[in-house]
Amino acid sequence: MIKPKYILIDLNEKTVEDYPIEDQDFNNYIGGKALAAKILYELLPAGVSPFDENNILIINTGPLTGTSTPSSARFNVTTKNVLTGGIASSNCGGSFGVKLRRAGFDGIIIKGKSETPVYIEINEGKVFFKDAKNLWGLDTIETQKRFPQNYGKIVIGPAGENLVSFASIASDDRMAGRTGVGAVMGSKNLKAIIANGSLKIPVSSPEELKRFTKKWTKNLRNHYVTGTFLPKYGTSGLVRMTNRLGMLPVKNFSERFYNDADKISGEKLAEDYLEKNSGCGYCPIHCGREIRFNGEKIKGPEYETVALLGSNLLNNDLNKIIKWNYLADLYGMDTISLAATIAFAMELKEKGIKDFGVEFGRFDNLEDIIKMIAFRKGVGEELANGTKYLSEKYGGEEFAIHSKGLEISAYDPQMSFGMGLGYATSNRGACHLNGGYMVYMEGLGPLKLKQRSIRGKAILTIIMQNLFEAISSAGVCLFTSYAVFPNFLHKFKEDGMFLKILGSIVSSISPIIPVFRKLLKKVPFNLSLLPYPKAIEYATGIKMNFGKFYSFGERAFNIERAFNVREGISKKDDTLPKRILGSGINLEKMLNQYYKYRDWDKEGKPKDVDL
Repeated sequence: MIKPKYILIDLNEKTVEDYPIEDQDFNNYIGGKALAAKILYELLPAGVSPFDENNILIINTGPLTGTSTPSSARFNVTTKNVLTGGIASSNCGGSFGVKLRRAGFDGIIIKGKSETPVYIEINEGKVFFKDAKNLWGLDTIETQKRFPQNYGKIVIGPAGENLVSFASIASDDRMAGRTGVGAVMGSKNLKAIIANGSLKIPVSSPEELKRFTKKWTKNLRNHYVTGTFLPKYGTSGLVRMTNRLGMLPVKNFSERFYNDADKISGEKLAEDYLEKNSGCGYCPIHCGREIRFNGEKIKGPEYETVALLGSNLLNNDLNKIIKWNYLADLYGMDTISLAATIAFAMELKEKGIKDFGVEFGRFDNLEDIIKMIAFRKGVGEELANGTKYLSEKYGGEEFAIHSKGLEISAYDPQMSFGMGLGYATSNRGACHLNGGYMVYMEGLGPLKLKQRSIRGKAILTIIMQNLFEAISSAGVCLFTSYAVFPNFLHKFKEDGMFLKILGSIVSSISPIIPVFRKLLKKVPFNLSLLPYPKAIEYATGIKMNFGKFYSFGERAFNIERAFNVREGISKKDDTLPKRILGSGINLEKMLNQYYKYRDWDKEGKPKDVDL
């Protein structure tokens, strides 16, 4: 068994010590966000605020990170959530995770606060503390340019330095965006961490993993979603589809369809701007967009950014979306929370409650507003605190689109009730991925379950959440999970009879799945469409099957929930905005079913569960 190596870094004392991972914890949590949640639960006392120097920041990898398995250049950031007060986790691509493992470490745990700005250099198993005064104030691109090209880097921009509640961490052109992890890093006066090394990433069965990876990569390249759709259009290729299904957010989630969706679609981006596809290391999908904009090659926007800076602001100008996305990355801010907060401020003005200088349909000053938020200047001082803060101070809670304090991502749950349940129960707040991404079963994928039905949605949400936890913790991009759905299903017409019948069958049998839910954890074999357990076994030497894989996903979700419960989060917080609740979703009934199937009590507290 190949165990991970972790270190504990104290910024107060500038010391480094080994942090041993117990065999049981490695078996139960494997790595990534799952193991980080267990470490945070054990090390961080209850009630510590995100910006307290006693808060802990964990950056770690999964067992597949950098092993050449497809889409495995991933690392995770876990800490106290700035926006919700619960657990924060943010997953990211870029080169840092792979470089960290090659430098000799699978994870680093950071505590304390430096008196002056610093950055950490990790090289060939050694850790150095370096002065970062000359880097403080620089944007994420310029900061990374100051370091050797062969290093993996994670850095913050001005938003992180100024403790913007939704500040992000950058690695190359990828962002650990959500939950304010960049602000926590800034609160510790930590500008950057860089890593490099020549150590070989250990693998238990290298030849077996190599053969397995070759087959897995081939399957991804031959699959419609991962081999055709995402490489061709990127994630913004979902704009037309979500608009057709009524899931595209429009005018702060107040309207159902957007007439100008084609103008901001992935097809439009590919036709008018795309230079070439881009992707993280070891990725055969290459969903990223490298575009030419004003004579410069930059990263193109993802679906969430396009929808929330586009239709949700009533903006049909792709040029503006591209520029604002570039600025958000430059300053180091999550585009989802940034855009959602601006949309809320626009509606505050429309309703005559508060004027922050922004309004639907007017965008001449938005570049200035974005910069003001990053530097907490003028109106940006309050906008930098996010939607929940603004609604509690000025009113408008009925149209404040967040859950637990984290702004909802770009799938409108008014037309996706399963996704609504996922938002409400997601441990980090209104996240589509931690929420289980039920939209893929409710229209975006081949199953076509009834969007506005609650039938079977509780158990299916749980299954998806557990699987996503396990996949993410393994160190692999969640986009590989698209290929879990058989390729032949995509050969049928979206509105054809076969897929409608298939959706009806799944809807019909889903209410009886809870009877067998405990059997999922005991499945003693692997499923050919789910490659992750076998890959983990080859990488670590730990015997793995579907049941064990599913179990560690469930265990990870439960310990995140246990952390939140300890911080005061309960059923009252598992809710949706009043605007969403008014759409007819029976959230209360779904929640009761959800708690029962998760073996939580009526207040949403895990009971009799193995952590």
